[in-house]
Amino acid sequence: MPDAEPHVRLVHLSKRFAGAAAAAVDDVSLDIPLGSFTTFLGPSGCGKTTTLRTIAGFYEPDQGDMFIGQRRINDIPAHRRQTAMVFQDYALFPHMSVEENVGYGLRLARMPRDKATSRVRETLEFLDLTGLERRYPNQLSGGQQQRVALARALVMSPEVLLLDEPLSNLDARLRVSIRAELISIQRQLGITTIFVTHDQDEALSMSDWVAVMNHGKVVQWGTPWEVYYRPRTPFMADFLGSVNLVHAPILESHPDRVTVQLGPHALELACEGTLPGGEALLAIRPETLSLGTGRADGGVALQGLVVRRTFLGHLMRYTVRIGDLDWLVDQPDPGSAELADGSVSVIVNPLRVHVLPEVVDA
Repeated sequence: MPDAEPHVRLVHLSKRFAGAAAAAVDDVSLDIPLGSFTTFLGPSGCGKTTTLRTIAGFYEPDQGDMFIGQRRINDIPAHRRQTAMVFQDYALFPHMSVEENVGYGLRLARMPRDKATSRVRETLEFLDLTGLERRYPNQLSGGQQQRVALARALVMSPEVLLLDEPLSNLDARLRVSIRAELISIQRQLGITTIFVTHDQDEALSMSDWVAVMNHGKVVQWGTPWEVYYRPRTPFMADFLGSVNLVHAPILESHPDRVTVQLGPHALELACEGTLPGGEALLAIRPETLSLGTGRADGGVALQGLVVRRTFLGHLMRYTVRIGDLDWLVDQPDPGSAELADGSVSVIVNPLRVHVLPEVVDA
């Protein structure tokens, strides 16, 4: 768990919908640091949006507690929780101008008109929407609509900003641009932000902390680097990016290291605790491997045969058959060298091999 002061706390939170066979949110506990950008990531139906909407006050939890700061918010109405939410479809009022959309919440809160006008103007300026005040949503681009929805949330000066897949309706190039804008805004304001997405690139590139969810549970919680390079379960390893999951017989096991049989080699690897059983499951990312003609940089060479090549622009992905297993090997800048073909050596760096501490999936 992070060392920073927790701002949003979920304590054994559960939510089950009537008629559902399983809980949508199942005993989730998290401490979300003050001022952090935290992402709930997972496949469709994993419970991430339900968790977000429960924090917002749109759903009542069946069990557990929620806190913002020292306030328990379970029984506080949604409009008094000091949260603001940006929805996937933005939910802009089509009959209202940009200025009216952004100021709508202030009007409901009965803020004096002069003060509300000033705050709306400042927020529009901050989000580079000046000059669009009189336009209607159908006169705006997707990126402009997204910023208007964000302005409508930020104008309320919330303690916590909740984002429910707000980039999913944008094209790929615009999504990358808006990601950078969103992070820049969040950093400037220092506002605690919880972001829901199923997009791994968004989660890894934007977040301080990531909670990966599956079947209503948090499978793993950590920094983007930790959840990607140190997955705890086969689901985690396979869900985030591409991975080679390799079963290797254990030759010797100690509390902090294990020696396994990998092809003809005995390989000593770092691990968490003494592994039970006679087999270790190794997670090896394709980008940590290289193709060569023998041993290199302290690694070991496994002999294989290239059975497929996939050109992905910035890299070439090779499928190499080693024994009865197909390994993925990613090589950057494929235009700088001739493409490998036929028999090759796959070089494995022991320092880049992760031994899964939990082999039973969540």
